[in-house]
Amino acid sequence: MCAESKDAEYTCISRGAGDTFDLGLRLGRRAAAGEVYALYGDLGAGKTAFAQGFAKGLGIDEAVTSPTFVICCAYEGGRLPLYHFDAYRIADASEMEEIGYEEFFYGDGVSLVEWADLVEELLPRDCIRVWIERVSNDDFDVRRIRISGVRAECLQ
Repeated sequence: MCAESKDAEYTCISRGAGDTFDLGLRLGRRAAAGEVYALYGDLGAGKTAFAQGFAKGLGIDEAVTSPTFVICCAYEGGRLPLYHFDAYRIADASEMEEIGYEEFFYGDGVSLVEWADLVEELLPRDCIRVWIERVSNDDFDVRRIRISGVRAECLQ
């Protein structure tokens, strides 16, 4: 499903929400404390399906939804805590500062940031970036997922 490009960016084709979930699952199983995953994609692209798989890969059994109205949801109970951010309604990056995002980004868990482009200046330089985009309008379920900053073994 994933192929490495010459600049260590991986491209995957997802044929539906299940594939996107499975990719998140594989990455969640290999995630390490202190990692930040920046998720990019239009509304309905599959960022939350990815996050749900990622949480499952961490061993979190709670239902994971997009935290649109609270900015951040914390999930415990897995091998690492998961901090799931949604920056969609952020008007200014200072709102992230108000909730103390640094404690989460640089703490003992893993952070996922949906709508990462809206808080780009706050993201660590070494964060893992995941772009999810529809391939065409003909097949609504097919997505191209590009990943940079991740170790190859994490995709297995």
